[in-house]
Amino acid sequence: MTHPIARHGRLKTPHPFALVAKFVGVAALVVAVSGAAFAGYATWSVSSEVQTVSLAGDTGGPPPQLSAIDGGVNLLLVGSDSRQGQGDAYGETEGNLNDVTMLLHIAQDHSNATVVSFPRDMVVPIPSCPDPTGGSFDAMEAQPLNVTLSYGGLPCTVLTIEALTGLSIPFAAEIQFNGVIEMSNAVGGVPVCVAEPIDDDYTGVHLTAGTHTLAGMDALQFLRTRHGVGDGSDLGRISSQQVFLSSLVRTIKSDSTLSDFSKLYGIARAASGNMQLSKSLASADTLVSIALALKDIPLEKVTFVAYPGTTGGSGVYAGKVQPLADDAAVLFTAIAADQPVATAGGTNLGLGAVADPNAPASSAAADATPATAAPDAPAPDASASAPDAAAAAPAATATALPPSITGQNAAEYSCSKGNEG
Repeated sequence: MTHPIARHGRLKTPHPFALVAKFVGVAALVVAVSGAAFAGYATWSVSSEVQTVSLAGDTGGPPPQLSAIDGGVNLLLVGSDSRQGQGDAYGETEGNLNDVTMLLHIAQDHSNATVVSFPRDMVVPIPSCPDPTGGSFDAMEAQPLNVTLSYGGLPCTVLTIEALTGLSIPFAAEIQFNGVIEMSNAVGGVPVCVAEPIDDDYTGVHLTAGTHTLAGMDALQFLRTRHGVGDGSDLGRISSQQVFLSSLVRTIKSDSTLSDFSKLYGIARAASGNMQLSKSLASADTLVSIALALKDIPLEKVTFVAYPGTTGGSGVYAGKVQPLADDAAVLFTAIAADQPVATAGGTNLGLGAVADPNAPASSAAADATPATAAPDAPAPDASASAPDAAAAAPAATATALPPSITGQNAAEYSCSKGNEG
């Protein structure tokens, strides 16, 4: 039976793509080195479209120079289901919910990066948050994570993730539906492997088994689909999205994209016109400096993981995701120590993804390398520049994560798994 698109809002299925915000800086960087006159126009054009918001304690400060950011980075990337100003193409909505919440961590020595996806329905404590109109909201003992954006805006989502992870997060960005469409168009589409047919009348996604290049509305709806992948849950959708994200990273880091200034500029324009950034992130120079820290990290050192949780609960929270705090502590201890991480066996992809049987041989060999528990990491040398420190230090051993933490690295080729139920 076909369901009307208006049910999207009532079923709370939207889940737009947020991670690509970090690549805006790559675009700005390449444009900047391509010529002074064009660089001046491009920087003004991109920066003039950006909306900003102040995080708690955000003072802005002078922007860095055009070089890799000094030290590590924690950047929260939020995808909103708000349709404000975007027409009626996406159906009804019940408010402004953060249906995607991802934390990007770049290590101090810029040797690795970890992206953590947080389930939208995970029940967590919400701290006291500033009211955008003045004053503050009371703390709440337990609420689904995705209400934080409507409760206190982007700063409230940041405060909640800081409390949950124990990490300080100075940078944050929020992206809307239209940004997903325009950015997937800007890169010329993203190749996505589908292991089993995906059929979802809620989002209109119908994909046969095989590889599909997704762009525009097709890319957005693929990222939104929950009923069509895995077990139909948000946990399955996260792993299916990681199939897309790892392919997107490979696409953007490929020579065909990095050498195409029009594509890179298109990525920056698409993002800036559909995003809200923390004031700490709003400078084009800041975006460039973060991109410089990211651009040389090997694909196998860019790891996507999901915050561990299990469905359960009782009463009003029955069926919601309950955090597995002890397992999560292993992940965030490694992140705080700047250790790279690896999921169990390198093939623990989650409910919505399976290994690609046609993966390149080099990728398959890399994926077979087992992870071992990491020794205590030495404190970073604050007097050394990031590149020098990385060259002088031996490669850190990846921390093996508990089996409850699923994911993959960007070098792994995987396929989205259709919902057989």
